[in-house]
Amino acid sequence: MPAGDAAAVAGPADPVEEYTAALADALHGPARAKARMVQEIRGGLEDTVAAYVHAGVPGPRAAREAVREFGSPDELVPSCQRELTIAQARHTARVVVLAVPLLIACWWMAGRAGSGQDWLVPRAAHGLAVQLAAVAGAAALVAATTPAVTGVLARRLPVPQRLPLAVAWAGTTVSVAMAVTTLALAVASMLAANWPLTLLAGSLAAVSHAVVASSARACRRCARLTVTGAALPAVNG
Repeated sequence: MPAGDAAAVAGPADPVEEYTAALADALHGPARAKARMVQEIRGGLEDTVAAYVHAGVPGPRAAREAVREFGSPDELVPSCQRELTIAQARHTARVVVLAVPLLIACWWMAGRAGSGQDWLVPRAAHGLAVQLAAVAGAAALVAATTPAVTGVLARRLPVPQRLPLAVAWAGTTVSVAMAVTTLALAVASMLAANWPLTLLAGSLAAVSHAVVASSARACRRCARLTVTGAALPAVNG
């Protein structure tokens, strides 16, 4: 059956579903926050359709009128994306803050893996660990301010427009530190007396790198999608 005939048999598309699908395709951010936002908009549309139907407007026309009343998806996307960008920045900030203690733990495990003559590169490993921890710690401090800046303080002060991008780069910094840690511990595992422990530490660093890097990329993408010059909203919680 030709595609046009199939569409005719299926009947006209639901304007509400088309609207929410278009909105979902245009938005980027944490999956749960995005799904909740789209569901709330769908609920509002369905309530509006029900009100029109209750007033005597036929169902198909009621759906079209509800969509027209809400405005086009392009009109809603900027405000919705700003909210999702803040949600993504908060998520990435949490990931960054949690990753730094894990980075320190990985190096602590590596230090426990070898001692004395068995640990051939103690000074080099210690120096690298200190430098990586310092860099990651500085990035974590930037991320740690995000919940307050986008929450309590946002009730009195506007959220800095470049905050999500700053959080994204903080995440990238920590992910690079985790990647360097992974490589260093992979090499160290060949020199340590207790190589399984060092290898475990390197594996944890690799997993953390993947998680942080993914979140940082998502945050950077959201930040770039946010309309320049528009005020960012506060987020409760």
